[in-house]
Amino acid sequence: MRLALFAATAAVVFGIWLAVAGSANVMWVLVIALVVSGIASYLLLARQRAALAHHVDERARRASSKFDAMRAKEDVD
Repeated sequence: MRLALFAATAAVVFGIWLAVAGSANVMWVLVIALVVSGIASYLLLARQRAALAHHVDERARRASSKFDAMRAKEDVD
């Protein structure tokens, strides 16, 4: 998703730069696209990032509770 956003941003920046200046410096186009797509992904992909964090947290809690249960079982033996 982030790669597609970066590619789209780079294409837009390249097109605008080419239309305004007549020629585009590829290095600056990529730097500007990186910054703009980073900000856009922070804002646009917040919901997906929160869902992934929730999923990882749930999985870690389950693994931790399993580990505690196995450790308690060892202590009983």
